[in-house]
Amino acid sequence: MTTYQFFTTAWRWNSTLLLFCALAFAGYFLAFRRRGRPAYFGAALVIFLFALISPVSSLAEGYLFSAHMVQHILLVLIVPALLLLSLPRSFSLPHSLAALTHPLIGWIAGVGAMWLWHAPALCNAATTLRTVSAIQTISLLLMGSVFWWQVLAPREQQRLSPPAGIVYLFTACTACSVLGIILTFAPISICPIYQHPVDRLGMLSTIRGDWGLTSDRDQQIGGLLMWVPMCAIYATAILAQLARWHSSPHPEHSNA
Repeated sequence: MTTYQFFTTAWRWNSTLLLFCALAFAGYFLAFRRRGRPAYFGAALVIFLFALISPVSSLAEGYLFSAHMVQHILLVLIVPALLLLSLPRSFSLPHSLAALTHPLIGWIAGVGAMWLWHAPALCNAATTLRTVSAIQTISLLLMGSVFWWQVLAPREQQRLSPPAGIVYLFTACTACSVLGIILTFAPISICPIYQHPVDRLGMLSTIRGDWGLTSDRDQQIGGLLMWVPMCAIYATAILAQLARWHSSPHPEHSNA
């Protein structure tokens, strides 16, 4: 299979996912009507579908560790952030979920989403077993949402203060960078299933030959994706916290 053939035919139009997204979009409008920000919600659904039905998903299922990493970044950092940004300012969590708003829980969830699912046994299982893959997808979305709540909660008083938010994001970036460095320079495969892919699509010769992606190079790219683009996302969020800090009223002004 050529590169062109792959990228034009490897889309998997999953009717269940498409129906779920359609119902979610309808439910969003019924729940929030004009109070929400539907552009963010729509963007979240589009990226969610891209992560799970595009050729990236086909490559992530046993071919390329780097494609698997792209999926993770989208499902942990991008989709949850957009979902939270879509909520109306008046939204608040039910009291039964209040424990999830603790910063320590959020930090562990965000960092743990990456470290947990890159344990070799879980990484292999999520690639080969549909049930485990579904559990992984749901858990990444939930853990990412818990992480981002600390800085993107709808109400200002529900968020960390800007200085605390900066520390929160910087330390999360550092923890994920450590894993990215390990993945980039590890002499052994972190997710062994990508060492010897089952060539179910007839793409392996193209990947190894035309694309020049050996399994070792693929893991290095995956590590760099976690290391560089992820930190760029965290850095953007840190800049937003700095802007929020700068625009917040200072005590001496409020007392004047």
